[in-house]
Amino acid sequence: MIGLISATAAGAAARDRLAAAWPDRTRVYGGPVADAVRAAFAECDRLVCFLATGAVVRLVAPLLHGKTDDPGVVCVDEAGRYAVSLLGGHGGGANELAREVGEVLGAEPVVTTATDAVGLPGLDTLGLPVEGDVAAVSRALLDGEAVALRAEVTWPLPPLPVSAEGAYTVRVTDRIVEPAGGEAVLRPPTLVVGVGASKGAPVEEVLELVEGALREAGLSAASVAELATVDAKAGEPGLVEAARRLGVPLVTHPAEALARVAVPNPSDAPLAAVGTPSVAEAAALVGGGELLVPKRKSAGSPAMATCAVVRRPGRGRLAVVGLGPGARDLLTPRARDELRRASVLVGLDQYVDQIRDLLRPGTRVLESGLGAEEERARTAVEEARRGQAVALIGSGDAGVYAMASPALAEASDDIDVIGVPGVTAALAAGALLGAPLGHDHVSISLSDLHTPWEVIERRVRAAAEADLVVTFYNPRSRGRDWQLPKALAVLAGHRAPATPVGIVRNASRADESVRLTTLAALDPATVDMMTVVTVGNTATRQIAGRMVTPRGYRWQEETR
Repeated sequence: MIGLISATAAGAAARDRLAAAWPDRTRVYGGPVADAVRAAFAECDRLVCFLATGAVVRLVAPLLHGKTDDPGVVCVDEAGRYAVSLLGGHGGGANELAREVGEVLGAEPVVTTATDAVGLPGLDTLGLPVEGDVAAVSRALLDGEAVALRAEVTWPLPPLPVSAEGAYTVRVTDRIVEPAGGEAVLRPPTLVVGVGASKGAPVEEVLELVEGALREAGLSAASVAELATVDAKAGEPGLVEAARRLGVPLVTHPAEALARVAVPNPSDAPLAAVGTPSVAEAAALVGGGELLVPKRKSAGSPAMATCAVVRRPGRGRLAVVGLGPGARDLLTPRARDELRRASVLVGLDQYVDQIRDLLRPGTRVLESGLGAEEERARTAVEEARRGQAVALIGSGDAGVYAMASPALAEASDDIDVIGVPGVTAALAAGALLGAPLGHDHVSISLSDLHTPWEVIERRVRAAAEADLVVTFYNPRSRGRDWQLPKALAVLAGHRAPATPVGIVRNASRADESVRLTTLAALDPATVDMMTVVTVGNTATRQIAGRMVTPRGYRWQEETR
C-alpha cells in the first residue's frame, strides 16, 4: 500500500489526482502531518509526501530502522514539478515509484541512486535474493574496476560490465556458500521441491523435511522457486502453510501428468492413494531438470511427508522488440525497458544505431546488415538458449513484416519469448494522413523476394473486390519498379480514379514527407522502399485536406 500525505491545498489536489489514478494501491492519511507520516511509515510499504524534502527528512528521521526495513519515500514539491526519490530507492521501491508518480502528475522524477544515474542495474534490483559485500561490488562496478562474473548456474541477467577475472566477484549460485570479501552472491530461483504428504501432515514435519534435505545437499532455501505436489493435495493445510512460510507458491499437477514422469523411486502407496506411483519426485521433475535429492521421507513415525529436489536450468529470455517508425517519442516505455534489460542485443545495424544510447553498459551488441534476417533470428534464439536475456529488434512492430516470424519459427519451448508491440509504419502513416484506416483495411507487401508475384496479385485482387483500404509495404525499389503500377491497376478496376491515396515517406523521422493524391494521379516513380502507400476504399474521402475513411456510424447518416 502507498500512503499519501499532504499539508496544503495544492498538495492535496495532486494527492487526490494520484489517489484517483491508483484507487486500489493508495491510502490517504489526514490530520496533523507528523501523525500522518508516522502512521503511514508504520503501515505502508511506500509513501508519497506532498511536502518539502527538508520537512520530510525531519519527520522520518526518528522513524528509520534500516535499509532493508524502511518503506520507500517519494517527495513531490508544491508545484508538482518534481518527484524526488528520497529514501529506499532500490529496496523500498522509491526510484520506480518516483517514475510512476511522474507519469501520472507530469512531474520529473529525480533519482540520485548512483547505479541508476549511470545506467547500471543495481544488484539489489534484479529480483533475486542477494547477499554478501553488495555495496563494495556495486561501488567497483560504478568505478569501472574489474569485477568477475562467476555463474555456477545459468540465469538470464541484465547487462553488467563484468570480466573473466577481477578483485571483486558477482557469484550466481543456488548452493549454500559463505560470501568472501568483495563478493556479492545472487540466488536465482532454480530449485523445485516436490512434496508428498499424508492427510493431516503437520507443517513442522514438512518444513523440517524440506529444510533438512536442502541443508544436507548444500542447497540454499533462497533459491527455491516453488513447492510442487499432486492436485489432490492442493488444499492440504501442512503443505499450504509450509509454502507460505518458505515464501514460495504451492504448484499442483494432475495425477495423470505425474504418472507419465519417469522417476527412480516409484511406489505403490501413492498410486493407490492419488493415482500416480510418485508424487515428490514426479512433481519436482515434471518440468524437467536434474534430480539433486531423490525422494526422502520425514522423520515422523509413521513418516507423513516425502520430498525431492530438482534443479531446473535457467531459461533464456528472448524479447522481440518493435522500435516503432523511428521517432524516439514513439518508442514505447515497454520497449525501452526491454532494451535495458537485455544483456545481448541482436539487430540490423541501422536500427541498432537508433537506440544504441539507450543500452546499458555491458550490453553485447550483435549487429548485421541488410539481407541477414534469418541469420539474426537464429543468432538471437541461440543466445537465448545459452541462458542469456536477449532483445531482437525490428522497426515498426516486430511482428509485422519484421523479425518476430523468423525468430519464432526457430524458437522452441525451451526459452521464454516476449513480444513487445511497436507502432507500425501503417499506423504512423495513417496518423499523418488523417484517418484512412477508419474501417476495414489490409496491409500487403509488394516485395516478391520471398513471395511469388502470383500470390501477391491474388491478395491485391481480393482486397480490391472486398473494398478494403490497402496499405502497401515495400512498394518499389530500383530493382522492383513494375509491381506497384500493376497493383494499382488491379485496384483501379474496382475503384474510381478520384479515390484518395496517401504517400508517406519516412514517417516520424526528420525527413518525413506526406502527400495526398488520387489513384489516377499517383506517379509510382515518386515512391521508394522508405514509403508507405495507402489507397482508400470506395467510401474514403478528402476532408479538409485529410484522408478519411468513414466508420459508417448510423448517427452520422441521420445527421446529414
